Amino acid sequence: MREKKRERYDVVIIGGGAAGLTAAIYCGRARLNTLLIEKGLVGGLATYTNEIENFPGFPEGTTGLGLMEKFQAQAKKFGVRFKGTDVKEVNFEGEWKEVHTFRNIFESRTVIIASGGRPRTTGAIDEKNYLFDKGISFCATCDAAANEGKTVMIIGSGDAAIEEGMFLTKFAREVIVSVIHDEGKMDCNEIAKEQGLNNPKMSFVWNTMVNSFKGDGHLDTVELKNLKTGEMTNYKIDTCFEFIGYIPNTEIFKEKVTLNRQGYIPTNELMETGVPGIFAAGDVRDKELKQVATAVGDGAIAGVGAEKYIADCEVFENQIMQSEKPGFIYVYSAIDDPSRELLPMMTEIEQSYGGKVKMSVIDLYKGKRLCDRLACDIEPMTIFYTLNGKLAATETDCDRPHVEQRLNKLLAKA
Repeated sequence: MREKKRERYDVVIIGGGAAGLTAAIYCGRARLNTLLIEKGLVGGLATYTNEIENFPGFPEGTTGLGLMEKFQAQAKKFGVRFKGTDVKEVNFEGEWKEVHTFRNIFESRTVIIASGGRPRTTGAIDEKNYLFDKGISFCATCDAAANEGKTVMIIGSGDAAIEEGMFLTKFAREVIVSVIHDEGKMDCNEIAKEQGLNNPKMSFVWNTMVNSFKGDGHLDTVELKNLKTGEMTNYKIDTCFEFIGYIPNTEIFKEKVTLNRQGYIPTNELMETGVPGIFAAGDVRDKELKQVATAVGDGAIAGVGAEKYIADCEVFENQIMQSEKPGFIYVYSAIDDPSRELLPMMTEIEQSYGGKVKMSVIDLYKGKRLCDRLACDIEPMTIFYTLNGKLAATETDCDRPHVEQRLNKLLAKA
């Protein structure tokens, strides 16, 4: 087997939906060497939405494809490279992360996971012929206005199905809900159940599942099967909304980052996954609302996070852990008087050695990533390192005699 070609980047983004494209714009604009990998259509699920009316800046609405094309053009303007291929494997250990495709191994300082998710489908006959813009939708918020005065069907009875169904009643003439359970039994919470049952525009077809989808180019009929009698019934509708869950595209990230029980990636508000240098953004995250607008916010935060992570790495390697001379790092807090008051003394200590040692200063809160790399979570603290940039000792005792004693030992070994 031919050896894979290796290429190096500052940032590799996995997934080209709204979150990945936004992250790419931010990284490219920061002049980071950025690669975006997308195995399908750049733009993700948004490209299948005929009309988007809730994205800010488009009072007349826009198409999902048109909006995503603008995102991609903006990323390209800032020098982002695009690769249309499938990611087979990742390795997030070490300083340089690896993203493997069929022919390449892309190495990078940071990786932004924006692989999104895919709606869970029914598997019914001919379903694939009507997905997304041909009559089957997975987003009431996106497509409600397009169904003004029409008849729609909801598949599912969970919280999302009933709550989205009630939202659709503000637009549609009739909302038919197919429920697999016996009459009166649903998977949603009791409040949503009561509201749905009492909504005059909503009707429920109990003990049913979809058998097939029909239509001439565009869906116009859903055939439901009664699970008790086997009877088939056709329902004339304009759009069918499926709310039976989402499947996050995280299979290759198992045991690489933390996943929750549903397979989504938990992050903090900075989009950090807990693995240094690895961020997650968009629908792949464990979050409440999955929309283009929220994906854009995630992507912006992840892009800025990647930029700051790389900058911190360069500071850490070239300034803090420099190997020209032994030295020490003083960790303090700008909002803590005792540790702040020690700064002049530390500067005097460095100067007293006549350029033989180097001092670096880190604010515990502003330089949190740097402190994480040094395993430092308290202040004040002094960290000592040798001539070749190797950690020698970590001390919470920051009085002058103690610091000078440590430095003398380092100089004696240099």
